[in-house]
Amino acid sequence: MKIAVLGGTGDQGLGIVIRFIQAGEEVIIGSRKAEKAVAAVEKVKELLEKDDIPNLSGMANEDAADKGDILILTVPLAAQMPTLKSIADFAEGKILLDATVPLDTVAGGGPTRYVDLWEGSAAERSAAVLKKKNVKVVSAFNNISNSHLMNFNEDIDCDCLISGDDNESKKIAAELIEKIPGVRCIDCGPLDKARIVEKITPLLIGLNIKYRSHYGGLRITGINFDK
Repeated sequence: MKIAVLGGTGDQGLGIVIRFIQAGEEVIIGSRKAEKAVAAVEKVKELLEKDDIPNLSGMANEDAADKGDILILTVPLAAQMPTLKSIADFAEGKILLDATVPLDTVAGGGPTRYVDLWEGSAAERSAAVLKKKNVKVVSAFNNISNSHLMNFNEDIDCDCLISGDDNESKKIAAELIEKIPGVRCIDCGPLDKARIVEKITPLLIGLNIKYRSHYGGLRITGINFDK
């Protein structure tokens, strides 16, 4: 399975890339410009202290979406719509994990405030844009901090809350995400639950700022998820 991380040149995207490379997956870094994606490949090599990573490549978002089997969107809110429109023709029938969180930074505000979207959530907006292409959207990675992801020599003490309307897609997503050491994936239900999950992120950012941490996250307790 080829994983295409679209907008994969920032800390969140790079962290996800590195974690899946460590898990032995084949990963493509996508970016608006191919040369930026290629530069990110070199950065990953430097961070992992490897001269060559044969299961890693970099290319423009459109090419990454075309070649990827499962897509992960890791862009700021302002770049979400342009990226979705650019990759729509190459994403048909695929699974897209959307990590977008609508933060007030898009309007020049702070990262501890949520921006309400007409569609209800960023993930639902992705689903609306890609509906005609039969893309299965799963909300994921919203609450795992960039610092957790980039601290790639340590396990992540955090649950990954996912939501989506297609159960098989969520199962595939969960199996993939749980290849990251320490992460437990929790199915929160249909895609509209992303409205709640995305709003947790600015709360966690605020807590990390208040308590001078970079690793605040979530663990759901007291539930038997095997039932």
